[in-house]
Amino acid sequence: MDNLALIESFGDFKDEKGISKIDLMAIIEDSLKTLLKKRYDSDDHFDVIVNPDKGDFQIFLNKKIVEDQMSEDDDLEIEISEAKKIDPTFEVGEEFTQEIPLAQLGRRNILTLKQILATKLQEHNNAAMYEMFKDRIGEVVVGEVHHIRGKQVIILDDEGNEYILPKENQIPTDFFKKGESIRAVIEKVDFKGSKPQIIVSRTAPKFLEKLLELEIPEILDGTIILKKAVRIPGEKAKIAVDALDERIDPVGACVGVKGSRIHGVVRELRNENIDVIQWSKNPEVLVKRALGGVEINKVEINEEDHYALVYAPVEEISKIIGKQGQNIKLASWLTDYEIDVYREKQEDDDVELKEFDDEIEQWIIDEFTKVGLDTARSVLDKDTDVLLNLVDLEEETIEEVKKILREELE
Repeated sequence: MDNLALIESFGDFKDEKGISKIDLMAIIEDSLKTLLKKRYDSDDHFDVIVNPDKGDFQIFLNKKIVEDQMSEDDDLEIEISEAKKIDPTFEVGEEFTQEIPLAQLGRRNILTLKQILATKLQEHNNAAMYEMFKDRIGEVVVGEVHHIRGKQVIILDDEGNEYILPKENQIPTDFFKKGESIRAVIEKVDFKGSKPQIIVSRTAPKFLEKLLELEIPEILDGTIILKKAVRIPGEKAKIAVDALDERIDPVGACVGVKGSRIHGVVRELRNENIDVIQWSKNPEVLVKRALGGVEINKVEINEEDHYALVYAPVEEISKIIGKQGQNIKLASWLTDYEIDVYREKQEDDDVELKEFDDEIEQWIIDEFTKVGLDTARSVLDKDTDVLLNLVDLEEETIEEVKKILREELE
């Protein structure tokens, strides 16, 4: 059996399909040098000649010719009488080169070589995988749920590549079953030991951007420009779009008739509510659009601090802030301005007493509401002497309540 036939008999190499002959021969050369260093403490006396075109290699041992009876290491030296049997012209001190068949290294060394080759091959494949997926960060991948490992979902694609979806990268309402098809975006490629790990995400804004590209051809071909996407995964998202052609309505093109175009994205994101707005270079206009369909009287912009103060009627405040502050938070992320809202009060503004239950004890509020005084102004409009005759409260308590109500309305 020749050298290459012996190497190919190793299962790891026999079954390897995704590696070029040149890379394979380089791995063999590196592995042989590693073996020779283990066997002889050094590979300085050896030459490994690799021929990628023929797919073959040779090992040559260079020995020093010494006087008879003077050899101290038969592996590295040859006596002159033995050398002259091969070539009578040899002289003491010259170098004698001898080809070493791989099989001559012995069974134990060949087994060691097999282990070295397997390790080198795995290192090569790991490095190739890292380089390939490092350049694919931000791409959407599709695969099947293979199994659940702790809180991580392990996904395999059709080519057998493994992706890891950590719990923190899952939408809160995500629930997966074995064999279920799943889409996610490649977030990063890390090394765990010597093996690359491909981490994917379903919560990254990039995932939303890529889904929009897949569902809306005009974004993919550049007709519509996706300026920015922000999201609170599983809850709410906002995207800003623009078009180079003023005749195109970018918002309408993204949403589609009755939301038909964006519905697939919403479904993929577990019914995440998506607001689509048109981008504007004017920061005041952009902030207004980002906050949604609410009445806003004025927007003051501080460019230096990237701060926006929004003036709005009382009844619009809750809409501007949104559920758990989501609307104003997303609008701030989308515009890159820290947004605050200022409630503009009208002279006839009034607030129900029950709204003050965090500052005024409930039993005190009940005393006022029993006699029909259920708003802040209804209490403030009456003198303290009159209130003393209407409610069963101390004068000090009434004055304290009035102070709280007055501060709110002012």
